[in-house]
Amino acid sequence: MFEGNIFGKLDQKLQHAISDAGYKVPTPIQEAAIPSLLLGRDIIGCAQSGTGKTAAFMLPLLNRLIKIRKPRHIGHPRVLVLSPTRELAAQTAENVRAYSRHASIPFACVFGGVSQYGQIKEIKKGAEVLIACPGRLMDLMTQGIIYLDKVECFVLDEADRMLDMGFLPDIKRIISKLPRVRQSLFFSATMSPPMRKLAAELVTDPVEITIAPEAPTVEKINQRVMMVEKSQKDSLLLHLLQTHPEWTKVIVFAKMRHGADRVNKKLFRAKIPSAAIHSDKTQNQRTRALEGFRRGEVRVLVATDIASRGIDVPDVSCVVNMELPLESESYVHRIGRTARAGESGAAISFVSGSERAQLKAVERFIKKTIPVDRDHPFHSTDADVKSGKEGEGLAPAPWIHPANRNKANRKRNGRKSFLGRRQPDFGQKHND
Repeated sequence: MFEGNIFGKLDQKLQHAISDAGYKVPTPIQEAAIPSLLLGRDIIGCAQSGTGKTAAFMLPLLNRLIKIRKPRHIGHPRVLVLSPTRELAAQTAENVRAYSRHASIPFACVFGGVSQYGQIKEIKKGAEVLIACPGRLMDLMTQGIIYLDKVECFVLDEADRMLDMGFLPDIKRIISKLPRVRQSLFFSATMSPPMRKLAAELVTDPVEITIAPEAPTVEKINQRVMMVEKSQKDSLLLHLLQTHPEWTKVIVFAKMRHGADRVNKKLFRAKIPSAAIHSDKTQNQRTRALEGFRRGEVRVLVATDIASRGIDVPDVSCVVNMELPLESESYVHRIGRTARAGESGAAISFVSGSERAQLKAVERFIKKTIPVDRDHPFHSTDADVKSGKEGEGLAPAPWIHPANRNKANRKRNGRKSFLGRRQPDFGQKHND
């Protein structure tokens, strides 16, 4: 299936899963890391988000679990991945779900800010892989629900962010509970002296890998951000689709599979032909959805990043990001779906006040400030201020009354005001 590249060294079950996900050629970090990890070596990886590092470490670790089967012990995972944020932990879990779909490897993802009971339920199914944020992991260890004595492989992901967030004491406590003999992987976007010191305490005789992200090429894509409250993003999407009938092929990106399903259901209720593709869909379901999209039977394709690889459809009118991705390079991959074969394209990102960090990271990565479009009825001044964009671009259009700007639920029936107005045509590039 993958003769001639490193994916061919993985178990057939993993090869089928990554083929389902649209992987064809490994990224540089996957090419560099997978052979050493299959041999059981420790690794220090200096790599930005968006270089494919999750697959680089997760595929060989899952390969180990498939090849070396052991009795499952509830609350005693064999692989531990430590993540700095709940968003990164959840995204890593989505990848694990996709990669292990043919291998029956149970996993759990634990983080704070939500009830622990659903997470404990997954642990009690015999999770062999645990993706965790430090705080919730230590809570569950204190309660006697999780023990780290059987961890064979430990991954410290985005270590620089861990230190920035003040997790160093927690990390050291967690490491102290791990078996001395284990495989350890250390990933950081930067390798400062504190990073080196922490890495030296974690790994033994490591292979060192440094990968720079690909330079983005987004010149032909007309990019915009729309500042909107999180609760109003679905309404804004429906508004744009209803006022832009000329957008005949639209790809909408959601961060998680449940988000993709939610958006797809809302589009269905609004009688907008749509289909969702994500890691829970079978390959046949994805193929049918893509074929319908290519033929124009499906107007809107709702996708997650993990399922979006391999989407190569001509004449995509617009890409809409319901949320900005955690990995800046994923943003480039997403919006690149609309500028195929030398054509121009349009990309709109819905940004709430809590997404300031992701927006700034994307702008740094593409080396460009993305203009704000306030010409829509759901513009959020609060999100504008929190994102640091309030002084950029044009003010909201005069027909958008401030009293109506942030209402979550609008009665469209019988209204002929600004909701009926056409928005500017993003399909044509213009100067700002």
